Amino acid sequence: MNKNEILKELENESTKARSAWKKGVALYAIDLLEDLESRKITKENLLNGAKNFKDYSYSGLSLIYDEDICKRLCNNTEKKLTKNGEKMPNKNENWLDVQARALYQAYLKIIDLYNANSL
Repeated sequence: MNKNEILKELENESTKARSAWKKGVALYAIDLLEDLESRKITKENLLNGAKNFKDYSYSGLSLIYDEDICKRLCNNTEKKLTKNGEKMPNKNENWLDVQARALYQAYLKIIDLYNANSL
């Protein structure tokens, strides 16, 4: 698949996703691809200079506000429990860590789609 085909597939997935997390991961994948411009789809290019997805998240290359991350990745119950991102998402992570995890899953989704027709 080429970049445009992958974007189309991801946009379709983001509208049909049944969970907030899956929809959010698809949206992060779209963001990663749209930032890629015309370069080849590789982990290094998707990271856009960051050393890993945690660094990508913490360096401001994606969403920077807890509320925005919460809004993208959480269902209504989770939003209520965290007061729309004012509270920590869980005892082991902050919102940027959760975003990094979602970005990594988005990367895996892109690579899976990219490699889908090369088998």
